[in-house]
Amino acid sequence: MSNHSPAAGRSLLYLVVAGAAWGTAGAAASLLFLASDLGPLALSFWRCAGGLAVLLAVLAVRGSRSRSRASRASLPSRRRLSRVRPSAGSLIVTGLLFTVFQAAYFAAVRDTGLAVGTVVTLGAGPVIIALGARYWMGERLGLGGAAAVVGALAGLAVLVLGSGGGEVRPLGVGWALLSAAGYAGMTLRARWLGQRGAGGDPLVTTAWSVAVGTVCLLPLAAVEGLSPHTADLGRVLWLLVYVATVPTALAYVLYFTGAAAVRAATVSVIMLIEPVSAAVIAVLVLGEELTGAVVLGTALLLTAVGALIAAESRRRPVDAVPTPVRRTPQSAAR
Repeated sequence: MSNHSPAAGRSLLYLVVAGAAWGTAGAAASLLFLASDLGPLALSFWRCAGGLAVLLAVLAVRGSRSRSRASRASLPSRRRLSRVRPSAGSLIVTGLLFTVFQAAYFAAVRDTGLAVGTVVTLGAGPVIIALGARYWMGERLGLGGAAAVVGALAGLAVLVLGSGGGEVRPLGVGWALLSAAGYAGMTLRARWLGQRGAGGDPLVTTAWSVAVGTVCLLPLAAVEGLSPHTADLGRVLWLLVYVATVPTALAYVLYFTGAAAVRAATVSVIMLIEPVSAAVIAVLVLGEELTGAVVLGTALLLTAVGALIAAESRRRPVDAVPTPVRRTPQSAAR
């Protein structure tokens, strides 16, 4: 009998789509930097602020529909539909981890370059997450899972560093490790809350995360310059709307949904689809050269991701949260 869980399959699909959407943010950012003088911190601020506006609009529409349905439902039905809601403090902690992940990554790119910053951040993340999941939540990858993680990290290094670009600078590496720690904390926390049924609504979690990011990034973005100077304002505005909507509002809702139901280390490896997506867009849309390193790195990464997805889909849906066994008098006697 198959152990495949439809819910696990959906969660894995959500993570794949989220990773691919994150990869499009880099291409959109490149086009924005070409079309205006907007800096990375200002772009991060507008990404969070725009994403917050989109999410608040969605929550408002959904809230009105929910109230309409609740008015037609019986009281017992409404009680059955209630869900555990995390506290404001818990949501703020997730938002702070999100902000550290985003801001420290851009600082790493500034101080040590895009290639090294990306490899250290995305490479250290799965390692930290695998260790944290093992010792904090008792999740075991197994020999096959560990081999998949190693293969994914090798693919990442070949994909991003294959061009020979980038210079290692200690300060930039430090920022990248801080970014990886923020990402790891966010992923482990989502999984830990999901195991306990306290993950809450992914829409609300994402809204709080980008709200905290907006507040924290505002003073830094103001120093850098909030208003873009451009001769093509329409194009810049459409790109900002895209960045706020697809790789932010949509992608993070899918990420928090999937991360609550899938092993933390598996989540971190699946999200390495982001640089694959970015590389494909760079070749097909931005006209960058298709090199052997891109092909080899992409093949290694996708093979590792596919192996972990296959292993995760075979896990029983009760693996994460054991179901208590009701003891009968007969079983107790045995």
